[in-house]
Amino acid sequence: MTGPSRDRTGGGRTGRGRPDAARPSRRAGPERISAARLVAFEVLEAVRADEAYANLLLPARIRRAGLNRADAAFATELTYGTLRMQGLYDRVIELAAGRPTSAVDPAVLDVLRLGTHQLLATRVPTHAAVFEQVALARRVAPKAAGFANAVLRTVSRTSPEAWRELVAEGAATDDERLARLESHPVWVVRALRTALEREERGGELAELLEADNASPRVNLAVLPGLGVDHAVIDGFEPDRYSPIGGISADPIAAAEASGGLVRVQDEGSQLAALALTRAEPVRRGERWLDLCAGPGGKTAVLAAEALAGGAILAANELVPARAELVRKAIAAVPLPVEVRVGDGRDLDPAELGAPGGFDRILLDAPCTGLGALRRRPEARWRKAPSDVAELTRLQGELFDAAVRALAPGGILAYVTCSPHVAETRGTLGAALQRWHGRIEQLDTAGAMQALSRHPLDLAGDSRTVQLWPHRHGTDAMFLALVRRTDAVAGETPDSPR
Repeated sequence: MTGPSRDRTGGGRTGRGRPDAARPSRRAGPERISAARLVAFEVLEAVRADEAYANLLLPARIRRAGLNRADAAFATELTYGTLRMQGLYDRVIELAAGRPTSAVDPAVLDVLRLGTHQLLATRVPTHAAVFEQVALARRVAPKAAGFANAVLRTVSRTSPEAWRELVAEGAATDDERLARLESHPVWVVRALRTALEREERGGELAELLEADNASPRVNLAVLPGLGVDHAVIDGFEPDRYSPIGGISADPIAAAEASGGLVRVQDEGSQLAALALTRAEPVRRGERWLDLCAGPGGKTAVLAAEALAGGAILAANELVPARAELVRKAIAAVPLPVEVRVGDGRDLDPAELGAPGGFDRILLDAPCTGLGALRRRPEARWRKAPSDVAELTRLQGELFDAAVRALAPGGILAYVTCSPHVAETRGTLGAALQRWHGRIEQLDTAGAMQALSRHPLDLAGDSRTVQLWPHRHGTDAMFLALVRRTDAVAGETPDSPR
């Protein structure tokens, strides 16, 4: 529904892919616009035009603008709230403007989205939201200020509840109605419904979509065995499930003050890494591999666990910049970890000191990211159904590479941050067929329950685990533990047994 096109109101055009530094500054001008709104707009623009990641860009922009805590919180709410509900807001804007969003200058549309979020989902006074967004529109495209004023005033004259009723009108199916109201593409809604129905919990779909649109708490991982005293973390409270996780009164400050021993990390990500390291007792000298390691959060957990158990850890990452993030993530752990930069599909275990194969491998596979829409809301607008086929092919190739790299008896943890059935049970099932008789599934649910502080509400086959935002308060992580059972490492799926 959205896309770059020339504004019919007389505003200019914002080109896609233009470097951020090339954009003219919009901070100067006679009308005062709050720094928080400017930061939010700049992040939205970079997300749209340059495919930036809001979770990476926003903190940098907040620091650059020197925002205090209250303004930083406001900029964060504006940015993430607008991105999450962009689909709903675009329909409201179309109704208020009497034209499709494709007929609106993209930068002006970002201004309108920010204004609509303030009017329909925050306590910002109407006059303040309209005045400042119109002033911002005037800087972005001077001829579009009147248009922006008219649209936002029209939005303000109707209640949020009434707008939702108008947006829902004409939906042909229940999935389409939910997609409109909960601001998800229809194909994503259908994929999530299918995943829930596999657990006979299709009735939880609306609850899941609502959880995707809620602001997640900032969760911490305290790297185990490294002497961190929880008492020095202000207001620390342990996570419900992860034995190394928790929350605090100021999680960012706690992480920054720890020198890397306390990290911001979703509880589900912690559980996925720990399920591999604690599935069985660790033997000293075991060799472990994180096959797709960037940006390094799970690698850091593996490193701490390897240090405690006397194991040796290596990591692989395709993208050099992400490999550098891995090195930074593990820097605080006093364990030498070789980080290879290269395609995991071509990895030779001997390159990383494991000629006989690895005893444990974590494959956190590239995926659609539909399980982390709370934290990366723009992902829902970037992915398409056609992406799934390409990703599942890549997942299968990486899975085969991981099995080839396993030592006899070694364990592979296949992880995705997506509940899409094709990326979870689909990829896993195809691999089990290719490697029939040479790999076996383990009791993944049992391994997860054994390490969890409290029992997890899990459903379906005990050989896999699917976590959910609405049920567990985590990202929708999928995990399957698999053991290599044949005696010869390095075979291909088609090799004779």
